[in-house]
Amino acid sequence: MATDFYSRQDTARTSTTWLVVMFLLAVVGMVGSIFAISYVGVEIYNAQAKDSGHIVNRAIASDLSSDLAYLPAVISLLLIIFGTLYKVSVLRRGGGTTVAEGLGGKRLFPDTQDPTQRQLLNIVEEMAIASGIPVPPVFFLENEDSINAFAAGYSPSDAVLGVTRGCAEKLTRDELQGVIAHEFSHVLNGDMRISIRLIGILHGILLIGLLGQIIFRICAYGGSRRNSKSESNGINGIVFACIVAGLALIVIGFIGTIFGNLIKAAISRQREFLADASAVQFTRNPQGIAGALKRIGAVVRGSHLQAPGAAEASHMYFSKGLKGGLFNLSSTHPPLETRIRAIDPQWDGTFSETDTVASGFSADGAQGFAGDTSTTSPPAAIEVVDQVEVPTAVHQAYAASLMSEIPKHVLSAAREPYGARAVTYCLLLDREDEIVRQHQLQILTDQAEADVARLTQKLIPYVDQLDVRTRLPLIDVALPALRSMSPSQYQTFNDCFEKLAQADNQLNLFEWMLSEVLLTHLRPQFETIRPPRIRYYKLKRMTDPCSILLSTVAHVGQSAAKAADAFAVAAKTLPELKQLRFQSRDESGLTPLRQALKTLATVHPKQLTRLMDACEAAICFDGHIKPQEVELLRGISDLLHCPIPPLLPGEDISERL
Repeated sequence: MATDFYSRQDTARTSTTWLVVMFLLAVVGMVGSIFAISYVGVEIYNAQAKDSGHIVNRAIASDLSSDLAYLPAVISLLLIIFGTLYKVSVLRRGGGTTVAEGLGGKRLFPDTQDPTQRQLLNIVEEMAIASGIPVPPVFFLENEDSINAFAAGYSPSDAVLGVTRGCAEKLTRDELQGVIAHEFSHVLNGDMRISIRLIGILHGILLIGLLGQIIFRICAYGGSRRNSKSESNGINGIVFACIVAGLALIVIGFIGTIFGNLIKAAISRQREFLADASAVQFTRNPQGIAGALKRIGAVVRGSHLQAPGAAEASHMYFSKGLKGGLFNLSSTHPPLETRIRAIDPQWDGTFSETDTVASGFSADGAQGFAGDTSTTSPPAAIEVVDQVEVPTAVHQAYAASLMSEIPKHVLSAAREPYGARAVTYCLLLDREDEIVRQHQLQILTDQAEADVARLTQKLIPYVDQLDVRTRLPLIDVALPALRSMSPSQYQTFNDCFEKLAQADNQLNLFEWMLSEVLLTHLRPQFETIRPPRIRYYKLKRMTDPCSILLSTVAHVGQSAAKAADAFAVAAKTLPELKQLRFQSRDESGLTPLRQALKTLATVHPKQLTRLMDACEAAICFDGHIKPQEVELLRGISDLLHCPIPPLLPGEDISERL
């Protein structure tokens, strides 16, 4: 089930490696060019100074060793390195938010009364739930009348979406869905990490040209104020050499930028085609994204952005964000016509005037979720399981249906910081043991903020009545609001959360899953969490962690007798692990599982593909996927960085076995 997801992620990592290598070559070329120019300049000056016979010139020439030619090259290299590290550090701290705010984006909050913005937020929520990832914050580029959008961040946990005003206002709901689905493809395929690294690397190279401009201005304007009669010819020669060096740096910086953009374009174009295809699969509506592309070709401003910093993020956009380009070679996106024909081969090649005005959106589209999902029938179970990690239109419709089952005031609460904490607390309250629940309520009274505790009391009756399948989507909706807590609020929330979960001195499956989701997606916003590094490229040394993982999965939803059989079926998918041992419930509990997953997160993604398939085999053993099995799989997928769509109803996968 995870093969497509991990193969796309692996392709993205390969592209990142190729990108780094090519940029290193570009930096070597630029620094080498600077050294060559400096060396030639020093040698020419020395030769002329010695031939001039002027005593000052000869003295300077005797001190102007050829070794000085290394100095400009070293300075340039340090400038590139520190400039890149600085930009990468800034982006690492702020992630996608830094990019969005740098382009003039303002975060949209759920209490917005604007129907266009409300529709946009609803579409984003639908697609996030359908993808199995937290709902990303949306930044609205109010000053941009063009049609464009982007996704930015290092992972689904810190992803943000940016959408221009023109995109939200000029597209129909189907077209806007196509654009958002395109951006979600970038989130799921690992493209964002490449894109945000590109910004940092390009920043260091751009500083070469900036250094050249500074040197040129200082020497040119500073030298023009000198009295030539009082200056020696040697000093004037150095000033002239500095002016030439400044011009050379400007040219080299420009050339470096061109080649950097060419590399950026080579990577970005291929990822755009993949994102277009994924958007069609996600929405099952080729005319949605094709219509958006056609509308870009019809409007005056197209997709070009006006923000001062638009150039550095040009490769992130849904469509070409800048005018011009070197014979279209440095364009970060394929030609508009090519993208449209790949989706709509019957297109006649014209942008009609009717494409310039969107047909509008319905009130239902702005207030609720996508259309009528009551008649949507899920695909065959074999299709469902095969499409895990690859969300489709049916997942989107089902996500909308799930969200419609949650009372509006509960959803509204989950979308703001105080309410999100209250909703999370409600989900942790014990539903079976009244004594434990009363103890938990006392913890809330003593530990939580007074306003949050009161709101929790009000929401308890409504959250208790929720279908079990809505619990994960509700947490996904709440995560963006939880991220906006202050550090002190986070500390209070974290302490209260742990005490509520441990109130009965044991951790059940849902409490474990919820804690893992929050730890994975929330902690990095407030604590320094280093992403796991790949340490293992084979599963041969992972016998114990794999035994714990597969045993835990086999026990969930199975009787003790069938659990052993489910484990055996899963073990057959990993033939190289001959020492796999089925473990009891006590041996494969949630605490050992957490440690096992921590170790497995350091395994190469290609091997995790097979491991997720083994988990699938264990879950599918009895022909039915139960909600608790999906919750466990969700916790596993978060820790192994593999998002999964929600469980579809009525699944029977006996045909698959």
